[in-house]
Parts: sequence; C-alpha cells; structure tokens
Amino acid sequence: MKGGILEVLLVNAEGIKHTNLIGKPRYYVILQCGDQTHKSKTSVGKNEKSFWNEKFKFKFSFLEWRKLSYLKLRIMDKEIFSEGGFVGETLVHLGGILTEGNDKGFIEVQPSLYNVVLEDDTYKGEIKIGFKFTANVEVQKKTRVCTELNKQKPESIYGTLFSFWRIPWLKFFFPYKKTSSMDDQKLF
Repeated sequence: MKGGILEVLLVNAEGIKHTNLIGKPRYYVILQCGDQTHKSKTSVGKNEKSFWNEKFKFKFSFLEWRKLSYLKLRIMDKEIFSEGGFVGETLVHLGGILTEGNDKGFIEVQPSLYNVVLEDDTYKGEIKIGFKFTANVEVQKKTRVCTELNKQKPESIYGTLFSFWRIPWLKFFFPYKKTSSMDDQKLF
C-alpha cells in the first residue's frame, strides 16, 4: 500500500528542568505520532545538556498521514525510586512538512530548536529535532506497541544503591576549605 515515511532525528536538549532530588538526571524522550509511539535511549544530562542522536521512523499509509497534524515529544527524567518524572513536552505541527513532502516527493528539514513546555505552560529549555519525509513509498505497516511504557521493570535494589552511592557523600560530612600557602605561613 502506498504511503509515506516520516523520519525524526532526535539530536539533543539544552536547558531543560532537572527534576531529580538525588543524583544526576537521566533523560529519555517518548515520541508519539498518530497511533505510533517510540521511546529513546536514556541519556545522562551533563552541564544542562542531554544528547541522544537517534533516528525514529513512522510509517503511515496515504490515508493515515493525511490525518496527521502533529508530533508530540515528551521528555521524561528517570527517577531512582519511580518510573520517571515529567520534564516537559514539545508539539511540532507537521502540516507543512507533509504537504510539501507530498508535492515534491521528498523533503528534509535540518535539525532546529523547539521550545520545551512545562506543566504550568511556561517554557524552559529547547530540544533539537530534524525531519525527513518521503512520500509515495510502499509501506508495510507493522503494529508495534511500545510495551515498555506500560510495563517498566522495577529497578533492582543493587541498581538503586549503586546510583545512590554515586553522590559525593564525603563533601556533605567533611566540608573543607581550601587554604592558600600564604595562610599557612601567617604567624600571630
């Protein structure tokens, strides 16, 4: 059956909200387009940035992608003791990409920054995404359901303790003050 393939390149995120109380943030993204859902790998947030560099393909028949209006990206923070905390989301309207891709047969949109919307409808941070849409392709649609979203395995107690011990505990119990060599030489 004729249809189209939408490829989404998930590059990185910058300046997103850190929701962990303990430990480093570990972010993943849930991509939803129509009735298809994908989950990215988990990336450790460093210096207010998180990198994924992953591609995802959404295959739709001609009738299905004519009804598509947006791609929804939900950024989640994997918590130590729970399944994950909501960080923010981005909605990308696909109307122009799909229309122009259908007219030309192919369109590629270089990665661009999109605002991340928080729960209180404010913006914090940006996510970088690129698109490629190919029209009039023979599509064999597989029904693939992301079961990891519904049934996440609980983390083992070993994994929890291991991530708990990554915290520099000595700094909490033994704070130190760096002294200069001049302070050591002062006499009363």
